[in-house]
Amino acid sequence: MLTIYHAPGTRSMRVIWLCHELGLPIEIETIPFTADFRASPEWRQKSPTGKVPAMQDGALVMFESGAMVDYILDRYGEGRLRPQPGSHADAIYRQWCWFAEATLARPIGDVAQHTRVRAPEDRIPAVADDARQRALAFLQVVDQSLAQTDYLLPEGFTAADIMMGYSLMLGERLGVWDAHLTHLVAYYERLKTRPGFQVAATA
Repeated sequence: MLTIYHAPGTRSMRVIWLCHELGLPIEIETIPFTADFRASPEWRQKSPTGKVPAMQDGALVMFESGAMVDYILDRYGEGRLRPQPGSHADAIYRQWCWFAEATLARPIGDVAQHTRVRAPEDRIPAVADDARQRALAFLQVVDQSLAQTDYLLPEGFTAADIMMGYSLMLGERLGVWDAHLTHLVAYYERLKTRPGFQVAATA
């Protein structure tokens, strides 16, 4: 059974959501999201960077949520929630998976750092403002792509939507985007109705 080391609001949500969509049994071990615990030797054995999540499957221990998603789909997905590897649809699927984390989540993370995470004296408002503008520009790309489809791929819901859904949740919590992105708003509302999202968001 997969063990997911989880803290509410972190990227472990992606892994829990995916497992729920696939109907996989999992054990969720909630850890203290404190600097002291995340710096502890116990945690650094599982996650050398100190970040969350980590995942264990037998002797295998992993960090990085996107890699966990790929591994779970490879080992347990049975072809579900992603296109046929090597197909054109798979290329677009991978594009959106990477976009959600490598492109969109970065400026959203900068907003979080300079509005909530860092001590007030270490926050730089100009960095937060610039990050909001960058994030909004990227969100407009997502909004436009959803003008004719319910999900990121015309074929329907995939794990790319799980990757994107977490980044959108962060952006919503930080007030990065609003109702003028009408296609994006409708898309996010669809994601929130999925039982897997609801389970993962409240775990």
